[in-house]
Formats: sequence, C-alpha cells, structure tokens
Amino acid sequence: MTYVVTENCIKCKYTDCVDVCPVDCFREGPNFLVIDPDECIDCTLCVAECPAEAIFAEDDVPADQQHCTALNAELAAGWKPIIERKDPPADADDWNGKPNKLPLLER
Repeated sequence: MTYVVTENCIKCKYTDCVDVCPVDCFREGPNFLVIDPDECIDCTLCVAECPAEAIFAEDDVPADQQHCTALNAELAAGWKPIIERKDPPADADDWNGKPNKLPLLER
C-alpha cells in the first residue's frame, strides 16, 4: 500500500509533508504535489502534517478522489523530487477546502 495526494492539494501545495518524509517520495509540479508509489514506504508521517488534509492511505482514498491514485503514479514518473519544505503560494489558504480543483491542475 502507498499513500496518495488528493485534489485538495491543488493550488494549496503546502510542503509540510516533505519535511517529515524519510525517503523523499514527494514529487513537485507547478501547483500540486504527488507521492511516488514506488518510493513510499507507508510510514504515515505525512498524513498528520498536511494542513489541507489531502493525503490518504491508498485503501482510504475517498470514492470521489479514486482517480488520484493513478494520477499520483502518472505525474510522479515525470516530476522532480522535492526534498525541502518551501513556502506555500500566497493564496493557499484561500484554495484550501475548495472542491473540484482537478481542472486547475498544471502539469
């Protein structure tokens, strides 16, 4: 089992999760983070650190976010690792909790 970043991360892109990951499995896109399923060791540390509550165990991903499992794997293959915390976008708090953000994803 791996962990999955879901849509609520889009345009929030808090990176608190990156700081606690012992294996550097996060990958960074322009406005979204994903978890590389081949690198994740299922440690659970990132879940509690995500201010957007956007990270779930693969088996616990909400039904309306199931597409994010494949999306994480797809994007992780082409995005670069992020290994240090960065400041979130200035408007991250405004986007946190807004539904249906998938059309806003920048690849």
